[in-house]
Amino acid sequence: MNLTELNKVATAMVAPGKGILAADESSGTIKKRFDAIGVESTEDNRRDYREMLFRSNEAMSQFISGVILYDETIWQNAKDGTPLVKLIEQAGAIPGIKVDEGTQALPMCPGETVTVGLDRLAERLKKYYERGARFAKWRAVIDIDGGRGIPSMTAISVNAHALARYAALCQAAQIVPIVEPEVLMDGDHDIDRCYEVTSRVLNKTFQELRVQRVALEGMVLKPNMVVPGKKCPKQASIEEVAEKTIRLLKACVPAAVPGIAFLSGGQSDEEATAHLNAMHKLGTLPWGLTFSYGRALQAAPQKAWSGKPENVAAGQTAFSHRARMNGLASKGEWQSSLEQRAA
Repeated sequence: MNLTELNKVATAMVAPGKGILAADESSGTIKKRFDAIGVESTEDNRRDYREMLFRSNEAMSQFISGVILYDETIWQNAKDGTPLVKLIEQAGAIPGIKVDEGTQALPMCPGETVTVGLDRLAERLKKYYERGARFAKWRAVIDIDGGRGIPSMTAISVNAHALARYAALCQAAQIVPIVEPEVLMDGDHDIDRCYEVTSRVLNKTFQELRVQRVALEGMVLKPNMVVPGKKCPKQASIEEVAEKTIRLLKACVPAAVPGIAFLSGGQSDEEATAHLNAMHKLGTLPWGLTFSYGRALQAAPQKAWSGKPENVAAGQTAFSHRARMNGLASKGEWQSSLEQRAA
């Protein structure tokens, strides 16, 4: 393992003003997204859509540091035969790959899941590295449901252990691991319950990373923000989300980690941007702090494109706008008036 090289990649992934495009939707997820815009989810349509994003020169060269790909996408070529990974590299961004294989029910823990995919991961990582991937992603999913006593310590432990084993395998393959423990915002819990659960999840995850001898300087953390559940009657202000998220991260995330790239987790486009921006107003931080958004970067371009070749330019304009807004937010320079001006 060359830690200097891993650190260089991890630092580039969270460079000021840039963030990571999560274009790693599974076949099932992208079908739902395409259904919503009336587009059939064929291999060609998925390729054309992602090619449109990767050829958005302004967005990709100025505001996107890396792209998380799905297994299908990393092997695909653009319409002109250029590998999609090459389009990403040519734009100055780093190709990455989602390597987990989704979730399975966790035995003895009703309603809870564990992420799978560690078997043969070492061999898969070698092939992905040869194809150009320099970072990977693995997502653990933690639900909150007070009525059912969820999450259990069992679910937190097994998912943290799997994340750490994945991270160690990545570093051994000279690939930077994005460690993504996501506490979902689907329930009716308040912001303090989210804080408490996320704190337990992060502490357990870093404990397991140390046990597996993962070099913290060669990884990126992709956590949820501290937000109330969507069904909670009392929603939080932008300032409260920012303050509680930063307080939590300072308590749980070692300064050795080069950077933190948030998932959007079901927030609206503008909410995800506003929260990130507000965090940068809270003073100097020990790590780079940016975005790794999927839907919050892609909902607008998907709608503008709608599967029509004549709409490619409109889709790219929408993507560039969202990328620019989040790039500004990652430096604390975003203002809501910039959204109105664009609209």
